[in-house]
Order: sequence, then structure tokens, then C-alpha cells
Amino acid sequence: MIQTETYEIFEIVNAFALLMGIIFGVVAQKTQFCFSGSIKDYILMSSTKRAASVIMAMITAIVSTYILTLFYDIDLSETVWLSDELNYFTIIIGGCLFGSGMMIADGCSSRHLIKFAQGDNKSLVTLIFIAIFAYSSTKGIFNTAIYTLSSNQTLIELSSYLVNTRLNIYVIVSILVIVLLLLTRSVKRIFTLYDGVIIGLLIALGWYLTGVYGAETLELETRYVPFTSMTFIGPISRTLELFTHYKTTYLDFGISVILGVLLGAFIMSKFNKKYSFGCVSNMKIHKLRNSMLGGALMGIGGIMSIGCTVGQGLTGFSTLAVASLIAILSIFFSGYFTGLYLNKNNQLPMCFTFDWKDDEKKL
Repeated sequence: MIQTETYEIFEIVNAFALLMGIIFGVVAQKTQFCFSGSIKDYILMSSTKRAASVIMAMITAIVSTYILTLFYDIDLSETVWLSDELNYFTIIIGGCLFGSGMMIADGCSSRHLIKFAQGDNKSLVTLIFIAIFAYSSTKGIFNTAIYTLSSNQTLIELSSYLVNTRLNIYVIVSILVIVLLLLTRSVKRIFTLYDGVIIGLLIALGWYLTGVYGAETLELETRYVPFTSMTFIGPISRTLELFTHYKTTYLDFGISVILGVLLGAFIMSKFNKKYSFGCVSNMKIHKLRNSMLGGALMGIGGIMSIGCTVGQGLTGFSTLAVASLIAILSIFFSGYFTGLYLNKNNQLPMCFTFDWKDDEKKL
């Protein structure tokens, strides 16, 4: 058993965050869990397998987080996703930028962590551009413009007509279950979506580590643990900052998750060799500029929308915040229409097929 007298709380939280990342990396590499990939699967071959996994992850994250709040004194209104005076216009613009970027680069931020760990060298380019442009959006050249837009009082006042409150869990979960049934078209298929269940539970575990166990750091230690769960854009930016300013930047929950995802996906790729190479890297239709442009759009968009497909689609949505629903819908529709455009111009790459096992047996 870990003794808190030997290790400080933030160190223990970071250790468990690393473990969370490893689990995420292993599961996501095994099944190629991916939000943007689910859109691409549907556009190219009408497959709903990975989309169903994403919806299952949402349901699990919401329900498990809700149960957690019943057992522990956790006030999710203190999170950034349920902040007052949010600017929905900034969130929508950011979501659209992120959605387009993830389709152009052939994967969102979490997806490129997995792809890089399993051998896609262009994913490293995408991750570097995500980090650079996310950092530039928070502390660099783009920060002033983004802050000016997000703090515009007229836009904030217009946004206030739709209060950023918590949505009704019964309504949201019911809608998601209906969507899940439409995607699976068979109840027995739902029981194959273990990847969505595991990833959804990781979101709740993140809330517990930072909101229950890590909350003690506010009183006991100077290096407190921020109240959050799994998200990738900000942590990817801080990972770059850690490597370049290690004397002033500390290892935290988000960076530990990033390192864990890379490690877990790399280890799993040695056993699950089917996906252990970057086939898109060898495709002429997927240029290096796609990785650069997509990464830049995701870096800026992820900061503006307060999260990526995991940060808003799972962690933010698990709080049932109105802002998170707006963000993930912006990402989805932007990604979908960008995917349609790319496919029309034969620029939407497909390396592997992902379909239901029972459908594969019929072929």
C-alpha cells in the first residue's frame, strides 16, 4: 500500500494519472477507439462500430461521474466546463476549428498520441503543431486575439441567455441510449463495446483522483492538484513546455496522462501488431501539410473550445454542462462536413476497416 507520509499527494495522483493513461493507451490501441475515426468510418463505409464505442464511453462517463457525486462531496460547478460567463461564440468557433483540423490531420489529439506510439511518424508532426499552437493560444502570439474575443462583453451577454447549467441526466442518457441502439441495431452488440465502458470509467476515476483525493492538496501542500479529468490539448501544450522549461514547469495530472497514453499504446502495439505502422504516412493523398494544418487548427480550436473530443466530449460532457454539449456538437458537425468535403475530393484516407464481428462473419 502507498504511504502518503512517504509520497506527497500530488505525486501519488500523478502516478495514478500515468496508470490511467497507460490503460487508455492500451484500450485505444487495441480497438483504435476514435471520435474522428467514427465519423470517417460512417462516411466511407457506413460503419457504426467505433461511433457506438464513443457513445458508450459518453454514457459510462456521465453515469459513473453522477454516481461519484452522490457518494462524495464533489461540486462539479467548480470545474472550468461549468464556469459562469462563458462565451459560447468562442466555444463554437473553437469547436469548428478543432473538428475540421482533426479530419484534415486524420485524427484528433488523442488519436495521434496512439498513432505516434504505434509507428506513424506524421502523427508526431501533428502533435508538435498541436502543442505549439495550443501554447501560442494560451501564452503566445495568439493569446491576445483569443482573449479579446472570449472576453467580449457583448458576446458574453448574448451567451448569458443560455445559462451554462447542468443538463438533466435522465434526458441526456435516454437520448444517448436511443442513439446507441440505432448505431448498434442489436442489443447483443452493446456488450462488445468494452472499450467505451473502460474509457468512460477512466473519466470518473480522474474526477475522484483530482476532486476527492487530490482536493486535500489545497490545504496541505503548495503544489495543489487542479480539479479536472482526462483532456489532451492543454496537457500536450504543457508537455512541450515541460521539455523546454523544465525548471519552471512541473509534472502534473494532465502531462502524466499523456505520457501514460504513449507508453500504453506503445506496449500494446507490440502485441497488437495489426495497427503497428503508419499506413497513412505512405499515402500520397495525405500530405505533410495536412498534419501541420490539422495540428495547428486543433491546437487553437482546442483552447478556444475548452477541450478536445475527450476533454469536452467525455470529461466536459460528464459534468452535463451546456457548454460541453455545444462544443461537442460543433466539433461533430464541423468534422462531418469537412470529412464529406475531403471524401468528395478523394482526400479521406482509410487504412483499416472497423465493423461489427457478426457482419464480418456474413461476408
